[in-house]
Amino acid sequence: MSGGGGGSGPLPYSMRDVDGSGAYNNAKFRHRSRLKVLLPPDPLPPLPFLSPRGDVEGVESGWLEGFMAPRSVGLAAAELVLGHVRGRLRLRMASQALFTNSSKYQCGKFTVGKFLSLLMVSGVIYLLVHKSSDGFVSGELHEKVGNTHTKKDFPKIRTFWRKPPRLPPRLPPNEIYRNNSLLLQSPQSEWTLRQKKVKEAFEHAWSGYRNYAMGYDELMPLTRRGIDGLGGLGATVVDSLDTAIIMGADDVVSEASKWIEDNLMKKLSEKGQVNLFETTIRVLGGLLSAYHLSGGDKARGDSGIPMTSKRANPERLLEVSKDLADRLLLAFTSSPTAIPLSDVVLRDRTAHAAPDGLSSTSEATTLQLEYSYLSTISGDPKYDLEAMKVLEHMRTLPTVEGLVPIYINPSSGQFSGENIRLGSRGDSYYEYLLKVWVQQERYRDTSLKYLFEMYTEAMKGVKHLLVRKTIPNGLVFVGELPYGRNSGFSPKMDHLVCFLPGTLALGATKGITKKKALENHLLTAEDIDNLQLAEDLAKTCVEMYFVTSTGLAPEIAYFHIEGNSEGGPDGGNKSSQYVNDIIIKPLDRHNLLRPETVESLFVLYRITEDPKYREWGWQIFQAFEKYTRVDSGGYTSLDDVTSLPPPRRDKMETFFLGETLKYLYLLFGESNILPLDKYVFNTEAHPLPIIQSAQQISHSV
Repeated sequence: MSGGGGGSGPLPYSMRDVDGSGAYNNAKFRHRSRLKVLLPPDPLPPLPFLSPRGDVEGVESGWLEGFMAPRSVGLAAAELVLGHVRGRLRLRMASQALFTNSSKYQCGKFTVGKFLSLLMVSGVIYLLVHKSSDGFVSGELHEKVGNTHTKKDFPKIRTFWRKPPRLPPRLPPNEIYRNNSLLLQSPQSEWTLRQKKVKEAFEHAWSGYRNYAMGYDELMPLTRRGIDGLGGLGATVVDSLDTAIIMGADDVVSEASKWIEDNLMKKLSEKGQVNLFETTIRVLGGLLSAYHLSGGDKARGDSGIPMTSKRANPERLLEVSKDLADRLLLAFTSSPTAIPLSDVVLRDRTAHAAPDGLSSTSEATTLQLEYSYLSTISGDPKYDLEAMKVLEHMRTLPTVEGLVPIYINPSSGQFSGENIRLGSRGDSYYEYLLKVWVQQERYRDTSLKYLFEMYTEAMKGVKHLLVRKTIPNGLVFVGELPYGRNSGFSPKMDHLVCFLPGTLALGATKGITKKKALENHLLTAEDIDNLQLAEDLAKTCVEMYFVTSTGLAPEIAYFHIEGNSEGGPDGGNKSSQYVNDIIIKPLDRHNLLRPETVESLFVLYRITEDPKYREWGWQIFQAFEKYTRVDSGGYTSLDDVTSLPPPRRDKMETFFLGETLKYLYLLFGESNILPLDKYVFNTEAHPLPIIQSAQQISHSV
């Protein structure tokens, strides 16, 4: 694994030949002693000379130093070997004591007493030999890995003459040793340690925010100050709270929940304009997720997250959620159509359209998970009814094989322009077609069936109109139709599009593992095709990281395709296999700490159980650590991922704590934490439970 250099080395599960040349070498299968199985292939230092009087003092430390010097061997391993050596020294001492004075043991002068003495010494030698070899392997090493032998397992003499079994090839030293000690940890414990590193990164990010920007929307880590770019509601606090609960970061839970309880309600009555979409997914979604994970709806047992003494006050979180939602609801009720206005003035309880009069399609259609769940827990259907009107209206509009333009006019309720893409302003529309259907389990086959049908049609349209392969190496990517289906195809893909692999995988198995879905014959041919596309696109998304000098992806990439003259500079990592497939233009080289790729890696790992997704995520995390971490606290965006050292941009987005680090933490953790068949993540990674109770809100078709 490369740290942050951006190299795309061989995958961790790739096969290796029997030896470096690929030829079979029978010498690797010849018998080796138990000691050699555990040690590097270079020979041991010669045993120290031992005088007949058995003076061991003064030679052990010298031999031990000689053993450790040329090897990367820890003290614990060296001491194990020394135990074996002591046994051999005792054997040599006994032999020298027995045979040094040979005249004393001539056959002609052999007596019964001498015979008995010789017999006793022979017995001692046998015991020493047995204790030396068996004690080293069973007594010391097996004690560390769980020895199950009992006294009844004492070997018979004939076992010493039994021909040893042929052994498998010796592992290379780097697979036997790690961190100068014997590798006795399981793979799972390694991922636990990596998960701990992500938690430490989260706490470091929070420390910078708490120390320099507490109460502001975002941290500027380089200048150590806060900035309000999302309406001044302390967005980082709310976006981070459920991440802290999931990670068990109790201090952060205490600090964030106290700030919310003391300040947020007041801010709602004082602040001015906010964006409906951003405030819903970050602030309302964060409050609702924290409410659930704090035991508010009594259904927290499905989460797999242990309840700790540090938790938010769910009653207060629900109170603030309802106050915020009541203000945001003006965007729906003030619009002449089912499409909500884009902006709300919180203190005035008024709403208005954007200056150009248009709303982003994704923004208008990415609100339903939050408002449906709020109606469920509050018992008030108004939130769900207003939000669902949007999707019910969308089904009446014309599409291009299920695909829609990225702008919609709330005054007319019609699309504006013909630009079709799954990047900015289009992405989460397709995500929520599926996720709203997943969330409302009771209505999947009845009043909400149309949502899954719309999603299915859209994915067919994506495959037919937008999916292409690069040259020369055949990376699969999703392009754009900037002027509609009858105009030219653009081989441009935003990093935002990397949400799609996770969505495709979720749509194929509905959150259960691929293995379980296949065993129960739940996958159609189209599901299998979509799952394969998800894996292909995830590969492309990670190569957008590994093709750069920093190992971090740009905001936008272009791809080299047949018959297209699109050209430009590469990502800077000349060792990447795909350096000629991916083009990164100067204005697109920035990295905002976005989560979409690690989101898809998380979902794909949960569904396919393929460890490569974890390894890819670890490489991405290491690159974040290497190039974006700020020593004084927090992490910073980058201006150019293709140059070293990368110029830094003074901004830590709220979604780095709310999404990116959360998905990495879950990727490295157990699959029973927030299982995908029990939870649905909103587009800001706030987990909400799948609604299964009979108290759900009814939807009109």
